[in-house]
Formats: sequence, structure tokens, C-alpha cells
Amino acid sequence: MEVSLDDLEVLEPDAEVLLEFLTRMEFRSLTKRIADGLGVAAPVLPDTDPRGAAPVGQDLPAMPPIDRSAYSVVRDAETLQGWIAQAMARGEVAIDTETTGLNEMTADLVGVSLATGPNMACYIPLIHKAEAGEGLFGSDALAPGQMALEAALALLKPLLEDASVLKILQNAKYDVKILARYGIDVAPIDDTMLMSYAMNAGLHGHGMDALAERYLGHSPIPIKDLIGAGKSQITFDRVKIDAAAPYAAEDADVTWRLWKTFKPQLHGAGVTTVYETLERPLVPVLARMEMAGIKVDRDVLSRMSNAFAQKMAGLEAEIHELAGESFNVGSPAQLGEILFEKMGLPGGQKGKTGKYATPADVLEDLATEHDLPGRVLDWRQLSKLKSTYTDALQDHINPDTGRVHTSYVIAGANTGRLASTDPNLQNIPVRSEEGRRIREAFVADQGKVLVSLDYSQIELRILAHIAGIEALKQAFREGQDIHAATASEMFGVPLDQMTSDVRRQAKAINFGVIYGISGFGLARNLRIPRAEAQGFIDRYFDRFPGIKDYMEETKAFAKSNSYVQTLFGRKIHTPEINAKGPGAGFAYRAAINAPIQGTAADIIRRAMIRMEAAIDGLPARMLLQVHDELLFEVDEGAVDPLIARAREVMEGAASPAVHLDVPIVVDAGQGPNWAKAH
Repeated sequence: MEVSLDDLEVLEPDAEVLLEFLTRMEFRSLTKRIADGLGVAAPVLPDTDPRGAAPVGQDLPAMPPIDRSAYSVVRDAETLQGWIAQAMARGEVAIDTETTGLNEMTADLVGVSLATGPNMACYIPLIHKAEAGEGLFGSDALAPGQMALEAALALLKPLLEDASVLKILQNAKYDVKILARYGIDVAPIDDTMLMSYAMNAGLHGHGMDALAERYLGHSPIPIKDLIGAGKSQITFDRVKIDAAAPYAAEDADVTWRLWKTFKPQLHGAGVTTVYETLERPLVPVLARMEMAGIKVDRDVLSRMSNAFAQKMAGLEAEIHELAGESFNVGSPAQLGEILFEKMGLPGGQKGKTGKYATPADVLEDLATEHDLPGRVLDWRQLSKLKSTYTDALQDHINPDTGRVHTSYVIAGANTGRLASTDPNLQNIPVRSEEGRRIREAFVADQGKVLVSLDYSQIELRILAHIAGIEALKQAFREGQDIHAATASEMFGVPLDQMTSDVRRQAKAINFGVIYGISGFGLARNLRIPRAEAQGFIDRYFDRFPGIKDYMEETKAFAKSNSYVQTLFGRKIHTPEINAKGPGAGFAYRAAINAPIQGTAADIIRRAMIRMEAAIDGLPARMLLQVHDELLFEVDEGAVDPLIARAREVMEGAASPAVHLDVPIVVDAGQGPNWAKAH
């Protein structure tokens, strides 16, 4: 055993350390009793919360102005150990990393910042490069006055992994991933970006600079002041240590101050549960998913790019024939002249530049008048698929892993839905054959299978529950085809006589109503006259009056409170809800949709947070989340137990916080690639 009997000897407590801890934890009676027992005076307990911030409803304690001259540079082990001891004693430390880039899978760690209080911050440079004239050979030689990377991380690792010390970060997922690549599992964490998001989704952005200006009245040093911009931009390891230190230490200081400001406000804003159960626990889950990545077959993408190029060439020829002349199909200006001047189609409007605008909605309207606009829409879709996916995805394949590592944006959409970037895997079209084919390039590793589990019509189920629509709830309980059931209810067509065309119309209305679609919008989607489309919507509301009631009640609540809520308490602020003019319609639609979409987003977040523990022990891992779908990679022999466990988690994700009046159903599929699995 590593522990000897001598190590277990009962010692007298350190009165100062013990009483300081008990005082911060607000153990009033215990503090006095122990102080009396030790024969010392009990500390005076300030009227604050356990973290030292003012109670809810009172002004926050004033913090001294940011003083960059108070920051220090850590250049040796002894000094670093002093900072670590201070953080351990306090039980909390703000940390920030500086890196050579924004891609967490490829960027190198340049330095680490720590902050234990206002103006109590330091920067630990690790791999800053030497400048010419410093007496060192080669442009990659390290600048003097830095600890060895391995030695510094060896000292920091126990602190960053200590369960008794809270690590405070801004956009924690980035730093967690960077440090994970160096063998450090940072936990537990608080994330000031997600605190702001939980309280203020829809009101403003949640980046550190914006938060510092709004809540601290302070403008941090701009990064471009250090690394420049454009062609002359350098990486952070080329910045002089003396210039890097104030910038880096300030980030940690600001993060600590934001945490001190936000933490006591969560309860008053009524979002503590949202932050603690839906935001904070998701960070490590997403970090591991992103680091796992998904394998992409470069050859499949290359073949698709060639096929798309050939099909685009065929469409161009067809478009030129319909136009009666050759022109650049990719030029909106040239297309506008063809459509509105040569062909005389209606709806042409010139912008400030004197050129015709040809956005998708204009072409969709014109497609009912002539074939050419429809062909242009097809060409544009192929062009976007080629440039955005089959070409660009090849550049995103990590050379070391052979996989694509997307990055999820937690605090992007106001409703709680995740977005993904670099590359964006959320917007791969699935309604077109070409879009679905792109998923064929996402493949399982050797001996493994991709498994997709997808919530079935979850937003319609949530709408049925929230709006209390008995006909829809009954259809879901009985496992009916909900679109056919809606069509039968609206048009009086028996289910056994349902045609695909009538079902398609009901499906468009079902999903359109969730997003507050207008008669104009539905007419465009179904390519039918506007009056007929409006008649469908009117009939829908007549048959399901609860939906109209829900819409009016939600709008009234939003107008009175300037926010709406999901079933789990997530607040989505609606600052434009009382605006006048064209923006009012959008604000109404957003307010109506937000509780539905947001509740669906919360449910899948809850499932993701529980999933890792549920599938622990299986040779499987969660790779992607796309809207209502989770994608897994699993050994071929473990597909069935994975589906069983994952389905149980997903279908029960709302419980016990929310009990829905309709069953949640999850569809499962498997295959060698994403297209086959879905």
C-alpha cells in the first residue's frame, strides 16, 4: 500500500485553513463551535452566498478595476506550484488556454492562464518561439524563460483533474478538448458562456469580449493587436511573451469575474436547473464525440463531385436551351436579365446596384410559370452540394485520424438546438436524392457498423401534448400514420382510401403549422394557388382548435413577458415580439415555434447526457447528433444491445422531469454507411 500507518496519524487541524473553509461554506454554528474548541476567535461571516457573491436581489459586490500590471508570468516550477496551491486552497480557479489555431484537433498548446480572484492572474508560457537576435539557432527554437511543456503539464494535471477544485472557463469545450489531447481530463467545470446562454438566449451574444463589455464595462485586448490579420497574421506562439502575458492572463481574470457575476444570478433568473442539467453536463459529452469524429471515404466524395459536375453541365445545357442563349447560370445579374427582361416574367425587382435579385423564393414562385427557374434551382442545389460538401469535406478529413471532426455550437440557436461547424453536418439535405447520397461517404471503421436512432415526428408529438389536441394524441397513441390521420380528419377521407397526394398535403400543413407557415408559404411549398393553401390552413385550425389556442396563448405570454419557455424551463427571449412592422410576423412565428423546437432540443440533450453511462461496457461510441438523430459506431456483434439501450434512453429522456401525453418513439437503422443506417 502507498499509504503507511504513520500517514494516518490524527493531527491537529490547521485552524486558519479550516475556519476559512467553514466560513465560506456558511457553517455558522459549526464555525463558532470549532473556533471555541480550538481557542481562537471565529471569523466574521459576511452576508454572502457560498461563492462570495451577493444574495439574489442585492447588488453584486464591487470588484476592483482590471489592472493588467498586477498579472505575472510563471517561468519556473516553484512559482507554478505556488499558484497551484492557492487554487487548491480556494477550491476554484479560472483557466484559459492559448493555442496556435482554432481547430482543437490540430492546434498546439502555447500557454495556460490561471486566475484565482480579481487581478490575481498569471500566464504560463510553454512554447513561444525565439525571435531573431536572441542568440538561438533556427526559427523554431523556443524563447528563453519558459518551463518545459511536459514538466508544466505534469504539475497542472492533478489540479485540473481534482474533483474538489472547480475549473471555471469561457467556452469550456474548446479548452477541454485541447487539454484532453495532452492527456488531461479537466473536471469539474463551470462555463460562463453557457451561464449567459441559459439566462439570456435571444438577447445578445455570449462571446467573452461581448460579455466583458456588457457586464464588466471592460474591453479586453483584441487578439488582432497581437497576431495581426490577413496575410501578415502570425500564430500565437510567435507573439512575444511580454505581450502575450497581459492578453492571456486578462482572459482568465475576465472569466473569473464573469463567473462571479453570473453564478448567483442563475437562481434568480430561474434557470439553475437548465444550466446544471442541460448545459454544463453536455460539454464533456460533446467534447468526446467531436474528438471521436467519423470516418469519411475520400474516394466516394471524389466520385460524387465528378457526378455532380456532369449533372450540372447537363442542366446548364438545358437552361441555355430554355433561355435561347448561353449565359453564366451562376450569375444572379445575368439570370435576372434573362428572366425579367428577355422572357418578361413577373416579379423582377432591382436592388441598389441596379441588378435584378434572384433569391430562391423568387425562383420558387416563378417555377410555377416557367421551367427555367426550376432548372436553375436544381443547378444551384447541385452547385451547393458540390462546393459545400463533396469538395469541401475532403479538406476537413484529419490526416492523422482519417476522420472528420465537426465542432458543435452549444450556445448558437436560441431554442437550444445544436449547430455544427467546420464542417457543418447539420444541413446536409436529406429530402433530395443527391443530398442523401452524400451520407454514403460517411462510413464505419473496419469491423464496425453505423447505427442511427432517430426520434419519430417528435415536434408534432410535443405540439399535440402542449396544445392538448386529442385527435393527434390518440393517433400517436395508436401508432397511426400521423399525416394520413391528419388528412383523414381534415378532408374526411377514410384511412384505407388515402392517396399519396392528399397525405403529402397534410404532411406539409403539419410541419408548416409548427413554424407558423402562412397561406403564401404553403402555396409555394405545395405549388398550389394561395387561396387553396389558405383554405387548407383554415380547415386545419377548424379541425384542431387547440393549435390556434396554443398560438394565441403563446403570443400573449411572449408579449407580456418578452420570453417563452420549453417544458423543461429553458427561456427563449423574444425582444422583438412587441415591435411594429415586418419584423413582428417573424417574432410571432419564432415565439410560437420556440417552445416546441426547444423542448425537442432539450429532450435529445437529456438523452445525450445519459447515453454514455447507458452504453458503458459496449464496444460502441456516439459520433454525431443531427437534429433529432444520434449516430453511433459499434462492433458488428453488439448492434442489437446498443439499439436496445440507446432506444430506452432516448424514449425515456423526458422523464422524470416531464411526462408527455403521447409516446416518444425512436426509429433505428444500421449499415456500413450513414445513408444505409438512416
